[in-house]
Amino acid sequence: MQGLRWVQLTDEERDEFLRTGGTGVLSFATDRGEPPVSIPVSYGYFADADSIYFRLSVPEDSRKTTLVDNPISFVVHRETEAGWRSIVATGRLEAVDDAPYESAALQGLWAVDIPTVDVFERPPSEIPYETYRLIPDELTGRKEVGTEE
Repeated sequence: MQGLRWVQLTDEERDEFLRTGGTGVLSFATDRGEPPVSIPVSYGYFADADSIYFRLSVPEDSRKTTLVDNPISFVVHRETEAGWRSIVATGRLEAVDDAPYESAALQGLWAVDIPTVDVFERPPSEIPYETYRLIPDELTGRKEVGTEE
């Protein structure tokens, strides 16, 4: 890929890239020497609070229930008309389902649309879900820039 370099997304470009929600990869830290547990997820983004929301499936035997308190990283990337874009967010998840009605976490959830992606052999209505919010400790974005710039 000779002739290409990357630059940081501005806050406005980052918000535009994430605003419609979509899919990405959520990775949970594990014990030292073990690889992270990475899963594809749907997300919604609330730009007013730099919050990313996830609806995670948590069937009875799900490893996620033992990992949700661990540090995480979340990655979104895709090709756009202007070239590739990527976002990396790190931090810890915050449970939203039991948040008080007037909490900022719950109010933000109502402002986003988390796409539903059906990847199970059972109807989504039969799958237990929990909702989480990430207010990133770090949120960075990169974009592709052609050699003419």
